[in-house]
Amino acid sequence: MFHRPRLPQLLSGALLGLLASGVHAAATTPAPDALQPLLATINERLNIADQVALTKWDSGKPIQDTARETLVIANAKKQANERKLNPDEAAELVAAQIEANKLVQYGLIAQWQAAHKAPDVPRPDLNQLRPKLDELQVRLLQQYADFTPYRVDPDCPNWLAEQRSSLIKDTLHGQALIRATGELCVTDQ
Repeated sequence: MFHRPRLPQLLSGALLGLLASGVHAAATTPAPDALQPLLATINERLNIADQVALTKWDSGKPIQDTARETLVIANAKKQANERKLNPDEAAELVAAQIEANKLVQYGLIAQWQAAHKAPDVPRPDLNQLRPKLDELQVRLLQQYADFTPYRVDPDCPNWLAEQRSSLIKDTLHGQALIRATGELCVTDQ
C-alpha cells in the first residue's frame, strides 16, 4: 500500500540532513575539474526522468523495467573495459543512475495520482528518449573514468556536497541526485 503523505516528508528530511552536513564541512582543496562535467551529465540524465515518467503515465507501463535495466547495465560493463574502468564499479554507477531515475518517476507519478492528472506538456515517445539515455551513458562513463583518480581523496565527499547542492531544483530531484552520486566517493567510513 502506498502512503503518499510520508514520501515528501521522508525525502525532505533526508535531503535537509544531507545538505546540512555538507554546509559544515568545507573542502580544504578545490574540487577537481573532472567533477563538474560528471555531475552535469548525471543531472541531465536525471532530468530525463520527468519525460520518462510522463510516457509511463500515459502508457500505463510500469516504472520497473528489469529487462531494459539488465541490458543497460550489461552495456555499461562492456563500455567500462574500453575506458579501463572496473566493470563492476561501472555497473554500480549505472545501477545508481537507474535507481535515481526511478525514484523521480515514482515520486512524480505519485504526485500526479494525487492530483488525478499529469502536467499538460508535450510528451516524447519512450523510444525517442532511450537513444539519448544511451548517449548519456557513454559520456557518463568517460567522465567517470576522468574522475576515478579523485574518488579516494579525503575531500571528495565535501567537493561532492558543495557542487551537488547547486544542481538541486527541488526535494524530489535533490534526493534522486544524492542517490545517483552516492558512491562516487570512496571513504573508509
